[in-house]
Amino acid sequence: MEAYKTWVRRNKDYVHSLESLANGLTWLLPERFSTSEIGPEAGFVLAKCSAPTPSPLLKSPVTAILGIVTAINEHIIDTTPSERHPGSADPSSFPYGLCISALKDLETLVEVVAEQYYGDKKWNFIAVTEAIKVIVRLALFRNSGYKMLLHGGETPNVEKSSDGTGSQHRIGGFPRPGGHHHGAGLLQNNHGSNPWTIEGRALSALSRFGESARMVSDPVWFQRIQQQHAIMAPPTSVIKRPTLSMILSEKGVNGALFVLGEILFITRPLIYVLFIRRYGIRSWIPWFLSLGVDFIGFGFLSHVTKSRMVEREQWLHLSASEKDEVKRRKLLWALYLMREPFFSKYTRQKLESTERLLEPVPLIGTLTSKLVELIIGAQTRYTYMSGS
Repeated sequence: MEAYKTWVRRNKDYVHSLESLANGLTWLLPERFSTSEIGPEAGFVLAKCSAPTPSPLLKSPVTAILGIVTAINEHIIDTTPSERHPGSADPSSFPYGLCISALKDLETLVEVVAEQYYGDKKWNFIAVTEAIKVIVRLALFRNSGYKMLLHGGETPNVEKSSDGTGSQHRIGGFPRPGGHHHGAGLLQNNHGSNPWTIEGRALSALSRFGESARMVSDPVWFQRIQQQHAIMAPPTSVIKRPTLSMILSEKGVNGALFVLGEILFITRPLIYVLFIRRYGIRSWIPWFLSLGVDFIGFGFLSHVTKSRMVEREQWLHLSASEKDEVKRRKLLWALYLMREPFFSKYTRQKLESTERLLEPVPLIGTLTSKLVELIIGAQTRYTYMSGS
């Protein structure tokens, strides 16, 4: 596995090209696959443009497997240790983002295969995969210190620090000889010179030369200097991960509402599937319940981020990436127009009336017809309209 990781990291451009080529080759699969319930899908592409009936937009086992392989390769590339911080990638940490991406691709495959062999009982299998995703996301939510999940947990919510100090004066885990914080810095401080003046730079150069010469001639002295560096080095700052009790004590009600809102967002797809399984896809109960959970969760989030009626210490400030995530969640509400039974009763009628209206128009009518065909095909799949 390590050999494969090394190969992917060294040939990431080549890997990306192979992935694009593999996805493109799914277009060239035999035409019989496009009418099958387990047919190929490559993005938003019509499976059969000449078909007289709508062709469902499906993800085949081939495409699902390609998606999983792509997610694994992206995880390997993203966890490449940097040259300046060779230990920055934590191999012991659980790859939550990779796991969630793989589960989403696997869920699509499960839905298609389960519908092919079990019909309406596919919701049992979808409920199981949704439950697994909920468990993984809740674990990620807890282990991240109760930070907002970005893209459902596929993107890590990590604040990038602009402080590049701490490694620029180290080589192979030991302080760099001549580093201005230790060793040579002692000589500079004793002389009381400014390292940015000509005299300071000259003293620094002489100090580094003398230190290097003595390291070669006196290994025992070098070991003693290393021990002094280890003693004088400032302790590594360990960022304590916030716990639920810390958030509740520091943020009060606002902290509790934020955590509850995130839990509602995480569990909403599972609640939706369970009620579809109970009442059927044509019932309004799952649709309204899912919409209500979304509105309540987003209401909690809006309250804790915009409220000015509490102490300043209890405000919850969102980062730029978290603000983008809030916007993304708002856009996901549009999927309710595509979910049953709203789609059959309202959206589809509007689409078909628009198609009939534009049908006489050359080119535009043809493109509109194919677009409507594509939307209707995508709508038949829970995994495309779940927003999870």
